[in-house]
Amino acid sequence: MTVTEDPAAAGRALIEDGAAVAGTMSRNAATLVYPDPAGRAAVRLEDRLARCLRTAADEAAGIAVPRERARAGAVLAFAVEHAVTLAHGGRPVRGDGFFAPRSGGRSAADAVTEAVVAAARGSHDERRVRHLGYLLAEVASSPDLDAALVERALRLAAGLTWRQLVLLAGVGRRDRAPLPMTPLADDPRGWPAWGAREDVADLQRTGLLDPPPAQPRPGGAALPRLRPADLRLTRRGVLVHRLLALGFVRDDDVAAALAELAPPA
Repeated sequence: MTVTEDPAAAGRALIEDGAAVAGTMSRNAATLVYPDPAGRAAVRLEDRLARCLRTAADEAAGIAVPRERARAGAVLAFAVEHAVTLAHGGRPVRGDGFFAPRSGGRSAADAVTEAVVAAARGSHDERRVRHLGYLLAEVASSPDLDAALVERALRLAAGLTWRQLVLLAGVGRRDRAPLPMTPLADDPRGWPAWGAREDVADLQRTGLLDPPPAQPRPGGAALPRLRPADLRLTRRGVLVHRLLALGFVRDDDVAAALAELAPPA
C-alpha cells in the first residue's frame, strides 16, 4: 500500500514535511500523532488531541503546493511541541466537551484545528506559523476559551503583520523589559520608521493597544507625542497575545521592531 492509498501514512508524511518550516522536530511530532501501537514512547500525546491532529493531517494530506504543505505540517508539529510543554508544566488537555462530537459529527476542536491549518497555509511570513500552532495547543488546554473566541482571535491576527505581532509581544513584556521613553515622531522621514509608526497606529485603531490615537484638539493645539512606554495591551490585545503565545517571540525580534519604530537619531 502506498502513502497515497494509506490516509494514515499520508497524514504522517504531511507532518514530517513540516520540517521545511519547523525543523527536524517535525518527525518527532509525527511519531506522537501517529504512535506505534506496540511502542513504549517516553512521551505521549493525550489521545483526544492526537486523534484531532490526525484527522486534520489526514484531511490536509492532499495539499499539492509544496510550501503550503510544509506550513500545514509545521503548524501541527508546533501544536504538538507546545502541547507537550504545557502538559509537563501541569496543564493537561481540557476535560470539557471541546473534543466531543457536535451536530454533524465534528467537534469544536476539529473546527478550530481546520481553521488554524487554513491560516497557516496562507501565512506567507512563516514566522507566524509557530505561533498559530501554539494557539492550537493553548486552546486545547484552556477550558475558558471556546471556539467562537478563538475564531475572533484568528480574525484579529489575520490582519496583522509579523512586526505588529512582535510589537504586541514587546508591549506584553513591558514589566520585565521596559519600553523606550523617547517620544515617537508622528511622521518620520525614513520609510522603515514611517511603516513601523503606521503599524502602531493601526494597532491602536483596531483596539489592540491603548491609548487610542490622539484626536485633534479645538483650535489646532499641539497633540501630545506618543512614547512606546505609554502603550498598553487592551483586553483584545491580551487575547491575541495569549492565544498566539507571543511571550515566546524572541527578545532580539522585539529589539529589532523597536529599533525600526524609534531609530537612533
